[in-house]
Amino acid sequence: MKNKVVEVYESRFGTFFFKQKGFCPCCEKDTTFIARNSWLRDHFKCSNCGCIPRERALMLTIKNKYPNWKALTIHESSPGTRGHSVTLRTHVKNYIETQFFVDKHLGDFVNGIRNEDLEAQTFPDESFDLVITSDVMEHIYEPEKAFKEIHRTLKPGGAHIFSVPIINKHKPTQRWAKKGVNGDPEFLFEPEWHGNPIDDKGSPVTFHWGYDIKDYIEKYTGADCGIIYIDDLNYGIRAEYIEIIVAKKKLLDA
Repeated sequence: MKNKVVEVYESRFGTFFFKQKGFCPCCEKDTTFIARNSWLRDHFKCSNCGCIPRERALMLTIKNKYPNWKALTIHESSPGTRGHSVTLRTHVKNYIETQFFVDKHLGDFVNGIRNEDLEAQTFPDESFDLVITSDVMEHIYEPEKAFKEIHRTLKPGGAHIFSVPIINKHKPTQRWAKKGVNGDPEFLFEPEWHGNPIDDKGSPVTFHWGYDIKDYIEKYTGADCGIIYIDDLNYGIRAEYIEIIVAKKKLLDA
């Protein structure tokens, strides 16, 4: 399918406008994708459902890799209120969403949402076909524990499919912050925070990942790991740090 007409306008006064007709993998409708800011990662939105490029890339990857996704058992950690999270919540009968409420007991429900720490989950082994995270793994203090736990909860043949900003690209991954004795972050570089749906102060950035995240995951889990890059305006997928990672549990995993 050829790209439809793209409209881009940027005046000498700095006004930016980017418009593209296409099909949204999240709301599954013909739509127009519009950006009024040159940072497409957060501003190139579906005019129908408001989703952004990485959410569309994540949902498209799920559909491509697991066409029977609606029939699967799926755990999503820290889901949002738009994009792929809404699609999964709406269409997947066996969909479980979790958040991490640091002051609550793990495994309990808080306002209908299960409380889970990705580094120390209460789920039994081989509980899920898929585990989904969207821009979560750059906020984990001990990611080797989280990747191990996610892998443990996957059924053989299942996968952790997730977005994470690969900021360092071909440079080595850097730890950006460590956990202080009081639980607050101790930044090793310039402090960085991202939005958090359950905490107004946001989530500290703990890692700047590079493409060596693939080796990191394989080292600690034994998963078959691949990095997928999609650049397709027909689906409104064009932005910065758009990679999707698929870490698949081997069918004969011990």
